[in-house]
Amino acid sequence: MLRFKSLFSLLCGLTLFAAAAAAQTEIKFGHVGAPGSLFAQSAELYAKAANAKLGDKAKVVVYGSSQLGSDGELLKKLKLGTADLALPSTVMTSVAPEFGVFEMPYLVQNRAHAARIAEQVIRPTLGPIVEKQGYKIIGVWENGYRHITNNKKPIVKPDDLQGVKLRVPGGVWRVKMFQAYGAAPSPMELKEVFVALQTGVMDGQENPLTQIYSQKFQEVQKYLSMTGHVYTPAFVTAGASWSRFPADVQKILADTAKEVEPQVLALAEKLDNELVDKMKASGIAVNEADKNAFVAASKAIYEEFAKQVPGGQALIDKSLSLAKGS
Repeated sequence: MLRFKSLFSLLCGLTLFAAAAAAQTEIKFGHVGAPGSLFAQSAELYAKAANAKLGDKAKVVVYGSSQLGSDGELLKKLKLGTADLALPSTVMTSVAPEFGVFEMPYLVQNRAHAARIAEQVIRPTLGPIVEKQGYKIIGVWENGYRHITNNKKPIVKPDDLQGVKLRVPGGVWRVKMFQAYGAAPSPMELKEVFVALQTGVMDGQENPLTQIYSQKFQEVQKYLSMTGHVYTPAFVTAGASWSRFPADVQKILADTAKEVEPQVLALAEKLDNELVDKMKASGIAVNEADKNAFVAASKAIYEEFAKQVPGGQALIDKSLSLAKGS
C-alpha cells in the first residue's frame, strides 16, 4: 500500500512537472484585432514563421479579439508577465508621451516613410524610453491609415465634424485633435464600439479600413470618409517574461518580428486596396475628404505637442525629414 502511494505520488509529481513545463513553452501573444483584421493576419504570419524556427523550444500562440484583454489590460499583463507579447498601438502614449508623435495628423506620408521612421526614430529613440518602463519593442508593424465612419453625414472638411459624437482609442492627442476639428470625441475600448454605434451612444468612430471591416462597423454606419488623418504603427511588445526566455528563443522571437515587417506593410497595402471596394459593396457611402483642409486645421496640435512633450519638436522634425524620397 505504501509502495502504491509512493508510486502514485511520483506519477502525480511527474504529471504536474510535465504540465508546468508545457505551460512554460507557450508564448502568449495577445491583440485586440478581430479575425481577418490586419492585426490577426500579421500575428498569425509571425507565429507561423517563429514556430518554424523554434521547433520544440517554445510555441507562439496567438490570442486575438481581446481574449487576453483590451490594449490597456494587455500592457498590464505584459508588466506582470501573464502575457508574453502584445500588439499595442495608440495606447503606447500611456507608457511614454513621446509616442504621441504618431498622433500628429498627416505625419506619415506612405509606408516607405513609415519604415524609415521605424528604423531611425522608433528603434533608436522610443525603444530605449519604453525599456525604462519595463517593456521591449521587438518589431514595428502596422495598425494603419485611419478614416472616419459616422451616421450623420459625409465628412469632407473639419467643420463637418461639429458636434459628432466620435469614439476614439485611449490617448490624449487623438482627443485633442478631434476637439480641434469640432467633434465630441470619447475614448472607448475597441470591443465596446460596435454596440455603441448600433445604439447611437456614438455617432461614429475612426479606424483603419482593416479594423472597420473586420469589426463590421459598416453594418451600423452610413458614411465612410477617406480622411487618412493619422497613420498608426503597431508595436510588437514584450514585458516581464522576456528575461525568462533562453537567449536563443529571444533571438528567434526578435529576429522574426523584424523579418516580417516588410510583409506586414505589403499585406496592409493590399488589404487597403481591396477593402475600399468591399466597403462600397457593403452599402456604406464612401467619399474623399479635403485633406488640405484637415492639414490646415491641424497646425495647433503640432505646436501643442512640441511645447508639452520634452523633445517633441525634435521627434516631429526628424520624422518629417524622413519623408524625403517617399
